[in-house]
Amino acid sequence: MGVERISGPVDIAISGLRVQAMRMNVIATNIANANTTRTASGQVYRRQDVQIKSTGGAQGGVTIARVIEDQKGEMKKVLMAGHPDADAAGYVQMPNIELPTEMMHMVSASRAYQANAAVMKRYQDLMDTTLELLR
Repeated sequence: MGVERISGPVDIAISGLRVQAMRMNVIATNIANANTTRTASGQVYRRQDVQIKSTGGAQGGVTIARVIEDQKGEMKKVLMAGHPDADAAGYVQMPNIELPTEMMHMVSASRAYQANAAVMKRYQDLMDTTLELLR
């Protein structure tokens, strides 16, 4: 995750592909852990998010700053008497994950990934056409 050197449209698109792939992985992890009441550390799973930053410079590009736990979302309490993680009143603290929101984020990341792939395809088509004209 350091600073990447961006030199052209393909590099910009590749940086976008990397970031969106990471976003999709983190979102998939959130969805998979939507009902995880105890992680290896003994805590309730907290939603994770990817912080993205610009690589700077005139050309653009993005990189992953870090993956963070969402501290803003409140944990839900669900009545599940008999659950091993239930409190004295029978409530279990659940992760701060809303599946519809995660699905919306997944669609957004997927479309951004597709857009970056389309840029690469168009650039390749342009290079192929240029080479054909030069022959």
